[in-house]
Amino acid sequence: MMKTTLLTLLALIVMGIGQAQDKNKSVSFEIKGNCGMCKSRIEKTAIKMKGVKFATWNVDTKEFEAIIDERKCSINDIKKGIAEVGHDSDGFTAPQEVYDSLPECCKYRNPETQRMDHGKH
Repeated sequence: MMKTTLLTLLALIVMGIGQAQDKNKSVSFEIKGNCGMCKSRIEKTAIKMKGVKFATWNVDTKEFEAIIDERKCSINDIKKGIAEVGHDSDGFTAPQEVYDSLPECCKYRNPETQRMDHGKH
């Protein structure tokens, strides 16, 4: 009896661990950027990643939202991938040479570009 109870408990624990990774998890975090070109770059990069089902970035709030399959990717995978194309987020900084190659209006580290008229992009 004790052995059966122990095995049942162990099976429940293992099943619980398996369920800890959600295949449709909503995530959101801030990503630095300025304009519509940034939006396109961020969203295209994210959606190409394995496990990302939906991605959107808000130009005004800088909030990135996605639906991901945690079994295939993590928030850090997304942040790393987006940093590699030039956009900083908490814990991940774009390489300087990649940032430097962004169009002038996309250079969010420069306070002057943040005040540019980004409506045309």
